[in-house]
This record gives sequence, C-alpha cells and structure tokens, in this order.
Amino acid sequence: MLTKRIIPCLDIKNGRTVKGVNFENIRDAGDPVELAIRYSDEGADELVFLDITATNEKRKTLSELVRNISKHISIPFTVGGGISSIEDVELLLNCGADKVSINTSAYTNQNLVNSLAKNFGSQCVVIAIDVKKENDEWFVYLNGGTKKTDTLALDWAKKVCEEGAGEILLTSMNNDGTKAGFALDITSTISEVVNIPVIASGGAGTIEHLKMFFCKAKQMQHWQQVFSILRK
Repeated sequence: MLTKRIIPCLDIKNGRTVKGVNFENIRDAGDPVELAIRYSDEGADELVFLDITATNEKRKTLSELVRNISKHISIPFTVGGGISSIEDVELLLNCGADKVSINTSAYTNQNLVNSLAKNFGSQCVVIAIDVKKENDEWFVYLNGGTKKTDTLALDWAKKVCEEGAGEILLTSMNNDGTKAGFALDITSTISEVVNIPVIASGGAGTIEHLKMFFCKAKQMQHWQQVFSILRK
C-alpha cells in the first residue's frame, strides 16, 4: 500500500520565508510562523524548515524561531541549516523539532550521520541532498547549492543510507521553483537502491504534478516509500 505524505517546506533567510528559482533570485515569501500555522491547519502531513544561509554564514539554525513555530503546530517538524554536531541536534529537539535535516556537514564530516543515528535514532536523521543534472549526470551540491562536488547523487544516497540515515530529502536544483513538475528520473533511480524513504522536492506547481507523481509511484514497487514536498 503506497503511503502518501504532503510536506510543505519553508526556506528561511534572515528569519523570513523566501522563495527562488533554481536556488537563485531569492525573494521574500512571508512570515514563517504564519505559514507554518496555515499549512498545519490545511492538513499538511509534516513540515520542513530549512535555514538556507546558516552554513554559508557559518552560524547555527535560528533556534528561537524553531521554538516559536513548534508551539503553534501539531504535525511532525523537521529542521535543517547549520547543524554540525550532537549538541546542535539536542538544542533543536529541545526547541520542538521532531527530526533534523543535515546536508553539507554530512558530506564534510562523514562520521556525523552515523554518530547522530546512534545518539538519536535513524528516524531523527534526514539527509538533504541537493542535486543538479549536468551532461546527463546528477551531481551533489553543497552550501545551499553554491558548491559543486564530483560526487554522483546515487553514490551519495547509498552512502548515507549505509551510515544510518532515516530519510533522504532529495531536491532537484534544475526543477526547484520552476513549477514544472518533479525530477522523476533521479527520484526513481535513488529509490531503487536505498531502503529508506525518499522525499522528492523541487518543481511542484499544480495538483496534476502531485497526481502524476503518486500515480508513477503506485506503478513501481520500489517507490513505496517516496513522498512529495511543496516548497513555499
């Protein structure tokens, strides 16, 4: 039985929700607390909060904002941005987060995923993987999509799965903000080789995109743990 989850994502910069296209041309999109409440009230299954400049600015996630949002919603809440240690995770969980999302720090400190899984359980550890298609290959990008690596998305997904990740949040930079639909090819490819949920992110613009996504998932057994995310 295919399980569906609709997960709005709030990209945060300077304490405000922002929106861009292909990780560029970032613009203001509203108050994150108000949006979190609205999505929760409208029936979202979960919420993701990503402080998109925390790593580049070498600072920690906005913990007080996390605490404020958590007071107003009753759905599972994942927080990411600038997380690089057990202490960071403890702080955010104490502020009301249910799970944490790590990206660059998982790549630069490849003991981190395993350490967090052992201390908090795999169900708490979401690995965000930002990918971009170039010359028919999907490469991993770090630092909010500003730094390309030579690592293929498929290889990195398998690695974090082996290290104890509980979920993968897969964002296609090519599709992000375009409202042209999800990157079904790389989502399918990764879903075939990992045994943890994969959350598709980037490109949703219409109800038809969600219908197409879930219809595709229903046809393929290895997509039984694939979910979709809507970026504000």
